[in-house]
Amino acid sequence: MAAKAAAIRKTSHRSENFIQKLVKNPKIPFAIALLIADSILVALIIAYVPYTKIDWDAYMSQVTGFLEGERDYSNLKGDTGPLVYPAGFLYIYSAIQYVTGGQVYPAQILFGFLYILDLAIVVFIYLKTDVVPWWALSLLSLSKRVHSIFVLRLFNDCFATTLLHAALVSIICQKWHLGLVIFSGAVSIKMNVLLYAPPLLLLMVKAMDIVGVISALAGAALVQILIGLPFILLHPASYLSNAFNLGRVFIHFWSVNFKFVPEDIFVSKAFALSLLVAHLSLLLVFAHYRWCRHEGGLFAVVRSKIIQLKLRVSQRNPSSTKKVLQADHIVTTMFVGNFIGIICARSLHYQFYSWYFYCLPYLLWKIPFPTLLRLFLFAAVEFCWNVFPSNTYSSLVLLCVHLIILGGLWISSPEYPYVEKTTDKSTSKKKAR
Repeated sequence: MAAKAAAIRKTSHRSENFIQKLVKNPKIPFAIALLIADSILVALIIAYVPYTKIDWDAYMSQVTGFLEGERDYSNLKGDTGPLVYPAGFLYIYSAIQYVTGGQVYPAQILFGFLYILDLAIVVFIYLKTDVVPWWALSLLSLSKRVHSIFVLRLFNDCFATTLLHAALVSIICQKWHLGLVIFSGAVSIKMNVLLYAPPLLLLMVKAMDIVGVISALAGAALVQILIGLPFILLHPASYLSNAFNLGRVFIHFWSVNFKFVPEDIFVSKAFALSLLVAHLSLLLVFAHYRWCRHEGGLFAVVRSKIIQLKLRVSQRNPSSTKKVLQADHIVTTMFVGNFIGIICARSLHYQFYSWYFYCLPYLLWKIPFPTLLRLFLFAAVEFCWNVFPSNTYSSLVLLCVHLIILGGLWISSPEYPYVEKTTDKSTSKKKAR
């Protein structure tokens, strides 16, 4: 009896400790509640909000051509024009067509599960970084436009975004090679994921030696080759020119971000070149002064890697040099790098909001602004993306809000990038400052 009573007391004590932990750290139960609540919301949207076809019929036409044996990319077309996505898109939507029979309603259910999966992955990233307060996780479920992109539009951006977030989880867990494979899979669905490539390359250089960087990049390249192999073997020029066309000019009417720019300027090469220069310049400036600040700048990082390579070649230091990066540093660098690309993109269509919406709460809590201002900026971005069709004023407001957020990120204090092996908390805090 005494042993039984002791066991009961022990179990009760553990329960009390568990409850105390939940009270002190409500993020996990709140995150679970958020996923459940959003699952119900998604189900209600699918059941009661009318679906509007945009690209679905075109997707199914392109997939049908592929399944019937067509391997020339220039001949894979739909009612919106020729296929312009890499081959991973075809495999994904071929599977969807097989499962759903090409019907919209079962596809919506599938995309509903995809939405919740993506949200769960993003919530995991937020919990690992601990930048955003627990209540602000609710912002991740408050976008009317993102719900529409997933379950009312069925865009391929949804799969690309989900795989990108899965790749980021792998990288946070220091599984760099796996992360690069998943990242390459995301690129094979839609090329917008390449906006993350510059900050990802920088993180790889900081975390791994040159052999690790090359092998990880080789793995990513191999994924692209294997995915595109059926088309590369028969019609390589057609596949590469259509699936990886970086020179496409989008229609001015659908632009959400630069609608205030006159159409003749919008479609000009000079405007595209100026945005590219701005993009590269901002990346270099942030890399040198923010992301590599604790190492002495971007050029110091590159110089150290060159020295390590020389030592490795000369066999004086054959051992590999790997460093463990902080989760906050990885996520901040990736999210900010992508956000810079978003600001400098010539045209953002409505489905492109999914490219960076999930970054917004994180970025807003990285900047030293009052909470009310953060919430206002979040609401302003969401408002602009729900103005249809976009106009001069909504696109101008969106650009201004983006630039305010970028300015806040510039003046914020960069986090210390590396995980300290020492357990001396004071030393770590001192270095972080």
